[in-house]
Amino acid sequence: MVKCNVIYQGGLHCELQHEPSGAKVCSDAPVDNHGKGESFSPTDLMCSAMAACMATIMGIYAEKEGLNLEGASIEVGKIMSANPRRIARIETTITLPLPADTPHKAALEDCVLGSPAMRSLHPDIEVPITWNWLG
Repeated sequence: MVKCNVIYQGGLHCELQHEPSGAKVCSDAPVDNHGKGESFSPTDLMCSAMAACMATIMGIYAEKEGLNLEGASIEVGKIMSANPRRIARIETTITLPLPADTPHKAALEDCVLGSPAMRSLHPDIEVPITWNWLG
């Protein structure tokens, strides 16, 4: 089990630390929810973590297949609902340095949809995905 620690620093700021590596990330409440928006909000981190998980799983596949995905990017746009306040939609754009007719297209799409973070999202969260193939 990997442990992470969160320390509330006051002023709606938190410091998150990954125990095994010591790496740290900070969070702040967003401007529309009493914060200053000086860093990632917790829900920004959740959406970014989902994108990083997608990229990682595609990277694992790419390494096995000898593909170069360097420069691939994923942009996420988070839409919140008001009542209850929660993530309602994560608009996702994936840009890959491969042609649209790559024989790996279906496998890479499966990597994204089957990534652990995607499988962990509540089914009410919409995640439309736009693919840009640049090869």
